[in-house]
Amino acid sequence: MDATVTLPRSNPLVLRLRYGADLDAGDRALLADLARSRRSLEPQQDIVRAGDRAAGVHLVLEGYAFRYKLIDDGHRQILGLLLPGDFCDLQSIVLGPSDHYIAALTACTVADIPQERVDALVFRDSRLARTLWWATLVDESILREWLASMGQRPADKRIAHLFCELLLRQQLVGAAGERDCPLPLTQPMLADILGITTIHVSRILRDLRLAGLIRLKDRRLHIPDVARLRAFCDFDPTYLHLVRRPDLEAAEDVAGVGS
Repeated sequence: MDATVTLPRSNPLVLRLRYGADLDAGDRALLADLARSRRSLEPQQDIVRAGDRAAGVHLVLEGYAFRYKLIDDGHRQILGLLLPGDFCDLQSIVLGPSDHYIAALTACTVADIPQERVDALVFRDSRLARTLWWATLVDESILREWLASMGQRPADKRIAHLFCELLLRQQLVGAAGERDCPLPLTQPMLADILGITTIHVSRILRDLRLAGLIRLKDRRLHIPDVARLRAFCDFDPTYLHLVRRPDLEAAEDVAGVGS
């Protein structure tokens, strides 16, 4: 993927889900139609609050969102980052009231999808049901990888691994170049993700910059040598379960549906 040429971003959900299943034109149209009702949120505005009983699910179309829990002493632990094409709470259809918070990290556009629309889609088409199941299981796999990082990787490799993941996940939906991507995370947010102090985050970022592994400028991450950064933190994208490697041939179809 060239740094100056990215896939169309009209339908990030379709772009993401093509990696989990073979989608025909009808599938793409049905998925793109889920984004029909959309709204804008300000940074830090909650999308879902713990204890809320869901009336449907939320889909990130633009911007970043994040999952978090508040511990009794008021400390926040960020449990996941939600990028364009990610469902915030697909599991809520089955589980009921949320056990955590979901908020916009940046200015964000989300689609509000009533539960009956998701039910109709799932019960109508077993292939699309399997595709949405794939998306949910990949979310769980990412959480497992984050837990493994928290427990076993030193903090510098933990941050490098997260950066490799964010670059790849944004590339899948055309939101990143070959070696650079948006990175709107502040140092306190990185600390809340990685379970370390803000001061420690600052030192690690400085060391990674001095080693020539990353550059940070204007809320954007630049990785001069992606293979070198991946080798440094032993990044293996298997946990993202990209079971398909779709060509760009359907890009024009994706751009033209539901935009």
